[in-house]
Amino acid sequence: MAGGEFSAILTLSVVFQSLAMALLALQVVIKRSMAGISVRALQLDAAAICMRLSSTTWLNGYLPVDMTGDWIYQLFDLISLAILSWLLYQAFCKLQHTYQASEDTLAVSPIVLGCVVLAALLHADMNARPVFDALWLAGLLISAVAVLPQLWLINRSNKRCEALTSHYIAMMAVSRVLSGVFMWHAREDITCEPWVKDINHAPWVILGAHALHLFLLGDFAYYYAKALGKQGLQGAMELNTSVIV
Repeated sequence: MAGGEFSAILTLSVVFQSLAMALLALQVVIKRSMAGISVRALQLDAAAICMRLSSTTWLNGYLPVDMTGDWIYQLFDLISLAILSWLLYQAFCKLQHTYQASEDTLAVSPIVLGCVVLAALLHADMNARPVFDALWLAGLLISAVAVLPQLWLINRSNKRCEALTSHYIAMMAVSRVLSGVFMWHAREDITCEPWVKDINHAPWVILGAHALHLFLLGDFAYYYAKALGKQGLQGAMELNTSVIV
């Protein structure tokens, strides 16, 4: 559908994001339980997608330039948001008794506030609308650290992670890699109002957010690969050390 345009890699990133959410939903359907799933991480992901959609549903600054930028990209974000809404409904209503609220305790309000403040200061100007440029960057920054509550919960739950939960984390990492590759290739086209003369900080903030996400998953990646090698796709992942950086 993209006609071979490289920009479609950005759409692929949200396709993998939707796959990640679908895998998590599949686990809940199979297990009839929210055990091992961080609701706080889901809330951060939902907030990040909403902030991104506030820009991408009517502005073109951060969209793929190929045909997939005409609602296909946004459609997969909406699918992800719908799955997240269903998961949150399960956690707070249908399967509340299985949710590990006592272990899922990482405070997310300071994370959101910090991301919003940084975005207000460091956003690009691809939309030429400061509020929506800042919201898009805030969504990116929040999505970069949204994995932290999930890693926190894994550490507090006997360092064990169900197979589909680990695949969810891995697919979110793949999504960030694809998005980061696109942003790297587009870095010279990303502009901003510089704080320091002749220093275009916006592309490096965007690339830094992608790098941070992968950095946070350093230990997880090792144990995930180890679990795949020993037990295949259906084996639960056991961690012998902390995955919180």
